[in-house]
Amino acid sequence: MIYQESVMRVAQRFAGYSLQEADNLRKACGKKIREMIALEREKFVAGCESTGYGREVGTALFDIIEPFADYAFNKSHSYGYGLVAYQTAYLKAHHPVEYLAALLTSVKDDQDRSAVYLNECRAMGITVLVPDINVSLSEFAARYDDEGSGFIPFGLSAVRNVGEGLVRLIIEERQRNGPFTDFYDFCERVDPQVLNKRAVESLVKAGAFDSLGHERRGLLAVMDQIIDRAIGRRRERAQGVMSLFEGSDPDASPLYDERVPIPDLAFDKMERLAYEKEMLGLYVSDHPLMGMEHVLRRRADCTISQLREGQEWTEVRTVAGVVTNLSRKYTKKGDLMAIFVLEDLGAAIEVMVFPKAMAEYGPLLTEDAVVCVRGRLDTREEPPKIICMELAAIDMTSGEPPLCLRLRPGVLDGPAVHQLKKLLLAHPGGSPVYVRVGEQRLRLAPEFAVDQSNGLRGELLAAFGPGVIDAL
Repeated sequence: MIYQESVMRVAQRFAGYSLQEADNLRKACGKKIREMIALEREKFVAGCESTGYGREVGTALFDIIEPFADYAFNKSHSYGYGLVAYQTAYLKAHHPVEYLAALLTSVKDDQDRSAVYLNECRAMGITVLVPDINVSLSEFAARYDDEGSGFIPFGLSAVRNVGEGLVRLIIEERQRNGPFTDFYDFCERVDPQVLNKRAVESLVKAGAFDSLGHERRGLLAVMDQIIDRAIGRRRERAQGVMSLFEGSDPDASPLYDERVPIPDLAFDKMERLAYEKEMLGLYVSDHPLMGMEHVLRRRADCTISQLREGQEWTEVRTVAGVVTNLSRKYTKKGDLMAIFVLEDLGAAIEVMVFPKAMAEYGPLLTEDAVVCVRGRLDTREEPPKIICMELAAIDMTSGEPPLCLRLRPGVLDGPAVHQLKKLLLAHPGGSPVYVRVGEQRLRLAPEFAVDQSNGLRGELLAAFGPGVIDAL
């Protein structure tokens, strides 16, 4: 038996219980009232005999019911949770793109959970794209390229200032007349309601027109002019007015190109990501910390996810990440304090900077700054927060001198490679590592960047001989 209702059904079917009598037996089992269960045994066995099943069957069935009462509640719940866990594990293993697209849609209003699942997509090698005016649906959706590789484009309705009504009009036009060829084509074809400048600006900042070949900064510079001209031409056509350069066929190519050229101007990485964060609530196409994991590992005790998993609020820990959603406010006494969200590659958490810490570290707090925070995790309220005690900025641009190794081709057998990886990973730091083998020189992945000041060179010389350290 799995459910308490099974006890009721057996009692009705075999022992002839009424619904009320069966429910009394269920209550006795559910509340583990041993005296009531014992009293029911003779009644149940007698009932089975009177219905023709016999005392032997009645005794055997009650021998199952009686111990079932000890774990009825736990068993029913564990069975249900186990079934759901199996189903979700199966979907994640066999249909990962569809599963994660559905999962992202289910938490689209929760930025913390969205960041966790977005990082899970990265870990599984599933690309999550910024919104695409020619590919995205309203929500997250699984898509496959010509080679069968899956990816998940951001849903258009997730873009700030873009409502589901406008998204529906865009998708209907795309389905009716095919993909948009460029921004001019988009402005000429969509319903005029879509050409709301605030909504279009948000789509541009989110990257929705990237696939059409337009740089975001250049498009933002001229989009107002393009939209105004497109609306003006459509209004003239509706009134029967024809442009001098348009020709007699409105559907034919114009005799003269009156379009405002879109300059080839691009944002730098941090500006582009800042706009993505503003419009989507997440860093999608990249992350300010991507490729700098080794720097964070060296400066922090743990990741934000590890911090949130069971640490007591009295423990002092150090975590690192990028500052987002920064706000400054004054206390009742008039002292300045700050609240911000610290985000690393896997999770995010709110940080409280009270006046004493604010007086010392306030100048370091700017939007999109990369910092490490030392403080206590306060779990007295949900969600938990960090109470900042110390704060330091992390300079992500200052590079450390690289380490170049020279190895003979014959040295690179299995055990030697394993030993080299073990040594490098044991000394995480900021120095990139190059390996020269013969005439080839390779740069190792950022995860193998090292700290050269803590004995690594000596260990390399002992393991691979005096010629292992090479000059660049």
